[in-house]
Amino acid sequence: MGKLLEFVTPLHTATKRDVVARMLDDKANCAKKAKEYGFDYWDGDRRFGYGGYKYIPGRWKPVAEALIKEYDLKDGSKVLDVGCGKGFLLYEMLQIEPKLEIVGFDISRYGIENAKEELRPYLFQYKAQDPYPFSDNEFDLVFSMCAFHNLRLFELKTALSEMERVGKRAYLMLESYRNEQELFNLQCWALTCESFFDVAEWIWLYREFGYTGDYEFIYF
Repeated sequence: MGKLLEFVTPLHTATKRDVVARMLDDKANCAKKAKEYGFDYWDGDRRFGYGGYKYIPGRWKPVAEALIKEYDLKDGSKVLDVGCGKGFLLYEMLQIEPKLEIVGFDISRYGIENAKEELRPYLFQYKAQDPYPFSDNEFDLVFSMCAFHNLRLFELKTALSEMERVGKRAYLMLESYRNEQELFNLQCWALTCESFFDVAEWIWLYREFGYTGDYEFIYF
């Protein structure tokens, strides 16, 4: 079993969220729209998702630096981002290590089409829960940020085992909770989450489905 890391937590906790307001704002229909992963989710009104997910130079730099350092990535290292969205983290990694061989995929066609132009040749639309079109241990690092909690239990089995299969090392970050307040906040805020598991449940799942990589949880 891998280790618990905190690469994204400082970025996540820097944003304030009115979780109750989101819950009271026709959340069922907003969640339905968000799960289309189209314009509304990324760049539409905040009630449907990000409220405008734009590239901000340097925003993901600390996470990119942490990944490169932790996993000793260098020229020619192969990296896969599962659920890459618009690929901003991969782009930031390339600003630090331009000769990384990067690949990313996401369920959202809109996300891929609105990635930075120079990144698009390395991105494609694909589901995290489908068998990955890569060889065993093909990548030096496979990572996924804020995507796997959007899968259902039976989908997690394939996704976790595929991350384990195609990567020599792996890092997975997703949403979880440690107490009743965090569960309440998560249920209020999350629009696309399908698996509301606490930390112990996620770790049990990792072991049950054979995932041995590193991991991180963010809380609300």
